[in-house]
Amino acid sequence: MTPRKIIRRPLPEHPADWGHSLPPLLRRLYQARGVQSEVELDYTLKQLASPFDLRGIDRAVELIAEAIQQGQRILILGDFDADGATSTAVAILGLQMMGARHLDFRVPSRFSDGYGLTPGIIDRLREEGALPDLLITVDNGISAIEGVEAARHHGMRVVVTDHHLPGETLPPADAIVNPNQHGCPFLSKNAAGVGVMFYVLTALRRFMSDRGLLQGPPPNLGCLLDLVALGTVADVVPLDQNNRIFVEQGLRRIRQGEARPGILALLEVAGREYSQISATDLGFVVGPRLNAAGRLDDMSLGIACLLADTPVEARRLATELDQMNRERRTIETGMKEQAQDLLASLSLDREGLPWGLALFDPDWHQGVIGILAARIREQTHRPVIAFAPDDGGKLIKGSARSIPGLHIRDVLASLDARNPGLLQKFGGHAMAAGMTIAADAFQQFAEAFDATVRSTITEDALEATITTDGPLGLDELTLDTAYTLKRSGPWGQHFPEPVFDGEFEVINQRIVGERHLKLVLRPRNGGDILDGIAFNTGAEVPDFTVTGARVVYKPDANTFRGRTQLQLLVDYIEPVQG
Repeated sequence: MTPRKIIRRPLPEHPADWGHSLPPLLRRLYQARGVQSEVELDYTLKQLASPFDLRGIDRAVELIAEAIQQGQRILILGDFDADGATSTAVAILGLQMMGARHLDFRVPSRFSDGYGLTPGIIDRLREEGALPDLLITVDNGISAIEGVEAARHHGMRVVVTDHHLPGETLPPADAIVNPNQHGCPFLSKNAAGVGVMFYVLTALRRFMSDRGLLQGPPPNLGCLLDLVALGTVADVVPLDQNNRIFVEQGLRRIRQGEARPGILALLEVAGREYSQISATDLGFVVGPRLNAAGRLDDMSLGIACLLADTPVEARRLATELDQMNRERRTIETGMKEQAQDLLASLSLDREGLPWGLALFDPDWHQGVIGILAARIREQTHRPVIAFAPDDGGKLIKGSARSIPGLHIRDVLASLDARNPGLLQKFGGHAMAAGMTIAADAFQQFAEAFDATVRSTITEDALEATITTDGPLGLDELTLDTAYTLKRSGPWGQHFPEPVFDGEFEVINQRIVGERHLKLVLRPRNGGDILDGIAFNTGAEVPDFTVTGARVVYKPDANTFRGRTQLQLLVDYIEPVQG
């Protein structure tokens, strides 16, 4: 494991006078995450922010309602990641509920189209005779100036729904709904693309219901919340209260077996029991299998799985996605080995590494470079951009993953300002971004990226840290605590799952499955003997039975051979010093 500095999450100096109905442990955890009142823990739908605070939503629903009433052709233009897939599925299902009859979707190819709405997509629709009357983008479009212009040129009306940060110039769409556009008063700036589309549907339902345009009673859009939860978690957007409501409501539907057949099938092929899942399962089990389609082939397969009406069809598609995910892992393993060789060829120790790492190999796969960048970032605690060939080798596409305290899109904007023309295009978020450069400009870009990172952060930011909630008392190291913490989520980005640290006597340790460290532990200040497991440590680990160990862990309920007991899931372990 990469050496890390353990930092304990501070509590407010003056804890708020609330939460007396909660156990002391939960009060401490919530207050350390900035929760100011119990209202922020109310995850009922009535606490959702109003859709009518979104700038542009009134015009958007007018256009969509008109298209539905007139039987116009509506096309949903999605994206090739899990947020884009769930956004597309939510749009299709929701508009069908509202009475849309001529409805279809398209997803750009990661390999031939690139990201978002482009003129090339419009040209292909024209050649196929498939131009719609109304085009709705989901999880993309805010930067598609040329694509929107091309659509408008061919007589289409365009509604952009997106959540990405806008540039200085907005596309000339008929309506734009994006909480991050300038002048939008919507409070939850962290909405995922699927959340934005869900809000458009709720406003559309109100609009059509008020005018008597619905056939029958207003549809129950709550049945889409499992998809909203999946897209929100998989896109790793911050879980503010609004997003926590989406995730918690979606998880409740899944646990009750009321989710889309495709989500239940993806859990089944992964060996997960739907009644016991948490937000972590959406992010690390369902999301990667759905994303595998967009990474290796065509996200239309993933969307088809989400739209499948029968368990049989959903299971067939989920099995195919699971196989793609296995293939993706094999490709990723090979690329990571190549990246390790590339790092080794630099002949630098950790202190000598560039502050901003740009890596390229002509054999790397475009669909996996984002995951590769994340893996190398975890190892080096540096912002990393991994590049793969594009356009016959003349261009290369990069995927960036950042570290805390470094807004990677802002870094790219600064680099672009200092080096005009070096970046052909770029976009993204604080922690992840994508870009395209000329292949022969890679070395120039690598040097410029390192220089820009060095001018943006201090060296302290390069020290890997892990933040914990401090120790658990001996009376808190129980199975009940594990259950309580699991029920008290949803946990996720910017509302992190609780982790604790403490010093333990290591009674026994052994490697299982060739790379996982199985532990038998006892707290140094006394207490019961506990099981622990640290995944993916590799076979070479210190002998902690001699030194003892400082352990960062999560309490977990582990069931084996019909017996459930407390197990510590070890995130980090190091010898006790002194």
